[in-house]
Amino acid sequence: MITTIGLLEFNSISQGIKTADVMKKAADVELILAQPTCPGKYTILISGDISAVKSSLAAGVKAGNPFVVNDMLISRIHHQLLKAINATTEITRVNAVGVLEYFSIASAIKGADAVAKAAQVDLIQLRLGTGLGGKAFVSFTGDVSAVEQALNAGAVLSKNDGMLYNKVLISSPDKELFKTLL
Repeated sequence: MITTIGLLEFNSISQGIKTADVMKKAADVELILAQPTCPGKYTILISGDISAVKSSLAAGVKAGNPFVVNDMLISRIHHQLLKAINATTEITRVNAVGVLEYFSIASAIKGADAVAKAAQVDLIQLRLGTGLGGKAFVSFTGDVSAVEQALNAGAVLSKNDGMLYNKVLISSPDKELFKTLL
């Protein structure tokens, strides 16, 4: 079971590609995501045990500087997080919906983890920068009070860094709209 993830974001696609190779060779980590994101950036997301992820991130920062624009490490991630990143969650019941929109991919991942840990909600999807002008967002569902609690948890996390763009609660979403979120 994956418990730790790490992320590096670059303002150079070519340097990001090269650094992904360095990171894989530096430690026994799994490459979850290595791709260009908007606007002209490159994002690498890895997983593994905490020491391997730390070693891989350190090697990536060293190899990628001065092109590294953001980094992140989360240990003990919530079990729903990777399914939301991969858009493989299975939601069967229409319920209240929360959406947190961020200026940063790393902030969205941290926010999604906080959301899932804060309340009884199901993560629907975590979209990471591609086709979004570099923004990222997390959507989730649950009863209204749980969604409200989760929204606050995800917003508080970005209070100091200013990366939260907007948060929305839809208490009774239309069924057709709900299907578009899956």
